[in-house]
Amino acid sequence: MNKAEKTQLIEQLVEKFSDSKYFYLTDFSTLTAEQTTDLRRACHEKDVEIVVLKNKLIKKALERISEDGYKNVIEHLAGPTAVMFSETGKVPAELLKEFRKTNEMPKLKAAYIDSEVIVGDDQIDYLSTLKSKEDLIGGLIGLLQAPMSNLMGALNSGGSTIHGLLKTLEERVEGE
Repeated sequence: MNKAEKTQLIEQLVEKFSDSKYFYLTDFSTLTAEQTTDLRRACHEKDVEIVVLKNKLIKKALERISEDGYKNVIEHLAGPTAVMFSETGKVPAELLKEFRKTNEMPKLKAAYIDSEVIVGDDQIDYLSTLKSKEDLIGGLIGLLQAPMSNLMGALNSGGSTIHGLLKTLEERVEGE
């Protein structure tokens, strides 16, 4: 790869990293070709983009975006690295967790989750339980709707009780 091609690739990476709120750095070093193909297939099925890049190229791209913002990510660029890009922070962790039921690798080096860096392979369980923005909004809406639903239910049940009481009183008056 000549210098012009590297520069172009770095620019593409700058754009990719800038647009991505969620990416994982993984070590895939001991995967066989067949396991790598299986991992790529699993990623494709879950809409996770996986790319294998030289650490130097990743570092240059991240440094162009921000001097300090990715410092905690850059320090984990060592050895073979595959980057997993996703639209949500949880999906790559679930994918890695599932894939590792039958494989020892890939190991998580670091995850960049909406400006936070989570480090270490022992964090996969935590990452797989993260809620998406949509999940959190749905829960919040449910919490906000609950008091109104309870009030409407109470008013409706009370209305039938009041109606029954008035009807009974009316029948008594008519019976006298």
